[in-house]
Amino acid sequence: MKQAPVKTHIKGGILEVTIDRPKANAIDLETSRLMGDIFMDFRDNPDLRVGIVRAEGERFFCAGWDLKASMDGDAVDGDYGIGGFGGIQELGNLNKPLICAVNGICCGGGLEIALSCDLILASANATFALPEIRAGVVADAASVKLPKRIPYHVAMDLLLTGRWFDTDEAFRWGIVKEVVPFDQLRDKTWELARLLEAGPPLVYAATKEIVREAENLRFQDALNRITKRQLVTVDKLYSSEDQKEGARAFVEKRDPVWKGK
Repeated sequence: MKQAPVKTHIKGGILEVTIDRPKANAIDLETSRLMGDIFMDFRDNPDLRVGIVRAEGERFFCAGWDLKASMDGDAVDGDYGIGGFGGIQELGNLNKPLICAVNGICCGGGLEIALSCDLILASANATFALPEIRAGVVADAASVKLPKRIPYHVAMDLLLTGRWFDTDEAFRWGIVKEVVPFDQLRDKTWELARLLEAGPPLVYAATKEIVREAENLRFQDALNRITKRQLVTVDKLYSSEDQKEGARAFVEKRDPVWKGK
């Protein structure tokens, strides 16, 4: 029986998605479409609050696009499924926190998947690169995202040279949140996921939508859309039981009980 290329594990409100395609955890069209279905279900399931993206093994997180599959007929511009490559790069209205746990080599589309998450933890042995230029293709998602997140000249260096960089540099530029020993990566990731699981899901949703919408707006225009409740998640938050519960808990000096409604 063919091994499933992606595994899922749910505990409480946390979904863990594990890429498992030895040797390099590279992603073909079938795997990408499967990941898209998984993340769409995660987005639409009110019982799930936080997602984790990780990979099996110590050497590779993800080598990106499966070049061997392309030689067997997978087109590089083929149908990646819902959410685009890896299931999350283009998945609309994904308003729940996503944590990426990077173990080992994270390059090309693998790094673009990590950049599609909200928080990235990395094991000390992790290494990164955008080597697409050496294969005569463009790192499309990274070309859009990186210059907006780290200094322009640093982003262009990584995009135009395809050079490798380590966790110290990734941490220095703010690409990763934390670097931990490999044997602690999964536990640290779950620790962070449980912290977020206990938080206010409607606030997370509003925060993610605000960040997305504000990216191409002037400050005052973005602020007006928030204060006038023109964003769906913001309007839902300020009409919610959770908003009232947060105020009550603050006054009563207790931890709030979030219901997500």
